[in-house]
Amino acid sequence: MAAILAKKLGMTQRFGEDGHVERVTVLEAGPCPVTAIRTVERDGYEAVQLAFGACKEKSLTKAELGHLKKADASAHRNLTEFRDEVGELLVGQTVTVEAFMPGDRVKISGSSKGKGFQGTIKRHNFASGPKSHGSHNVRAPGSIGASATPSRVFKGIRGPGRMGGGRVTQRGLTVVEVLADQNLLLVRGAVPGRTGATVEVRTDG
Repeated sequence: MAAILAKKLGMTQRFGEDGHVERVTVLEAGPCPVTAIRTVERDGYEAVQLAFGACKEKSLTKAELGHLKKADASAHRNLTEFRDEVGELLVGQTVTVEAFMPGDRVKISGSSKGKGFQGTIKRHNFASGPKSHGSHNVRAPGSIGASATPSRVFKGIRGPGRMGGGRVTQRGLTVVEVLADQNLLLVRGAVPGRTGATVEVRTDG
């Protein structure tokens, strides 16, 4: 099992020797210093805490700087725990993209793009109404409950509302190429989040 934090740089394509094209997402992964190890005896669970996103010390609080200095790590903006990924890692070590190999299956978690307040057609894939003969029900959701019985709207009815901006995990992605000298990870397919967002990469399975 392997895990690392990365920044989404965008999408591009790679051509294989046989001319086959791969649509890939480019991730700037690590290096991530190990800043803490959680154990069952002390914390009640097993996890490894990684830091990512170097920043200036003035951007962090004294408590955050003190925590990082215990691990001999410089100022980093993001701290994330990965459960059941401890392995043989120790505080002070660094995780790099070399933990992954081309062909590895990975799952990537991040915050999806926020799309604001949307109607039911875009948010839930509802069908639209008739667009001719004087119809006034083109993009309206339609009936959401009877008036006499039960005289209310049941919980869970799909309706308009805020769309996106939530945590999403995309599974079944494949590592196409690892550029260790540039700390880059090329993954086949799309990855949640906007360009520049921080994502979590784990081996899948």
